[in-house]
Amino acid sequence: MSHPDAPRDDWASRMEQTVLDAALDRAPTMGWNARMVASACTACGLSDGDRELLLPNGPRDLAALLWRRNDDAAFEALADVDPTTLKIRDRIARGVSARLEASAAGAEAERRVAGFMALPTNADLALTLTWATADRIWRWAGDVATDWNHQSKRTILSGILIPAMTLRLFDGKAAADAFVAARIENVMVFEKWKAGRDFYSPLRAATDFLARLRYGPRDAA
Repeated sequence: MSHPDAPRDDWASRMEQTVLDAALDRAPTMGWNARMVASACTACGLSDGDRELLLPNGPRDLAALLWRRNDDAAFEALADVDPTTLKIRDRIARGVSARLEASAAGAEAERRVAGFMALPTNADLALTLTWATADRIWRWAGDVATDWNHQSKRTILSGILIPAMTLRLFDGKAAADAFVAARIENVMVFEKWKAGRDFYSPLRAATDFLARLRYGPRDAA
């Protein structure tokens, strides 16, 4: 699979998208599996050797391509929204909503992909892709944190995105929106509690203690 930042006009990138379209046509009846990938590639005129070169990880590669396509569609939908006019919770809610609707556009095929991504063997891929989506949403929202907050924000949002996507696909928009609103409210309560607390204090205390053991009291002659 070509790198996500590769030029989109090269043959591999164009063919990936063509095969992905063919896969989405087949997924509702064939599922998201190696047999479906082979069928989609054959329909696009690819040999077995070409398929191995283009999609060495088969359905995992196509799942990643679809995920990133949906990311791009979500941010295209957000292009006319100025996040600075919104409160931070509304920015995140708007970003999450756009991403959920991007997936829901092809719900039948997306359900097959969701089932595939839920397999334990694909947990690493699901977490990597969800983290990248959370990062894009936070960046769109204007987040510039570079300390441990950078990691915690994306971890928390990843934990919201995965169940929200599942709810959107299987239970509908109202259920997903209610879940997201409740989780964001929980996050805001946590952020208020966290504000003003010095989470680095234990680390500094440990560092000071070790320094005294090594060098003695600071006021020593």
